[in-house]
Parts: sequence; C-alpha cells; structure tokens
Amino acid sequence: MTPVVGHLTIDSADPGALAAWWSRVLGWQEVWRSDDGAEVAIGSPSGGSTNWLFTRVADTKTVKNRLHVDLRPPEDHGTELARLLELGAVRVDIGQGDAPWAVLADPEGNEFCLLVNTPAEIETYLRAPG
Repeated sequence: MTPVVGHLTIDSADPGALAAWWSRVLGWQEVWRSDDGAEVAIGSPSGGSTNWLFTRVADTKTVKNRLHVDLRPPEDHGTELARLLELGAVRVDIGQGDAPWAVLADPEGNEFCLLVNTPAEIETYLRAPG
C-alpha cells in the first residue's frame, strides 16, 4: 500500500488572506482553520482535489518556487487571465521567454502558471490519432 497525499502545504505570512485569495481563484471553500488562525485549509466543494493548507511562517519568500501550480483555464485563456489579474495576480518573469502560457504570482509572490489549453482542447488532443 502507498501513502495518500493529505494536503499540499503552502508557507504564508497571512494564511487566512492567502487562503481566501486562492479560494476565489479556484472556487474552493475553507474546510478547516486552526484556533489561532496560523493554519487554514481550503478544498474543492466536490472533494475531488487534494486540499491546500496555508501555514504561517516568519520568513519571507526570497527565491522562485521549487513547486508551482499550473492552472488550466475553464474556457478562454484571455478571459481567465484578465480575471486573475483583476483578483490581484501579477505577471512575473522567471525566464520563461515567449512562452504561450502566463506566469503569474499570488499576493505573497508564489508563482503559478495559467496554461493555454482548455479542458476541451486537452480532450481533443488526447483523442487525436497518432
């Protein structure tokens, strides 16, 4: 038997605020909060994804993430990019050059990517012969 991922942990200066921001981005909800607010977990309403746990740390982020999230837009890349920027994401340059995807950072500077392909385009690609 192999282990199961319990949650993905993200260090944060303000776990409540960052968890709330990502909840808006993903359409998720808070599923747990420690009594002192130093840890906040969010998850998909359907329960179909691994929860994310935001935990308070004293140090600040100083280098590029070693692990990051790749988001696929639900429909149009441009529409989703505009929504993320309106929510407070910022474009960042991590040396990606002219990549077709967008590299962004959340309010605490954690990088993530917004990919170009929608779920329908991925399904079409996977069903293509050859």
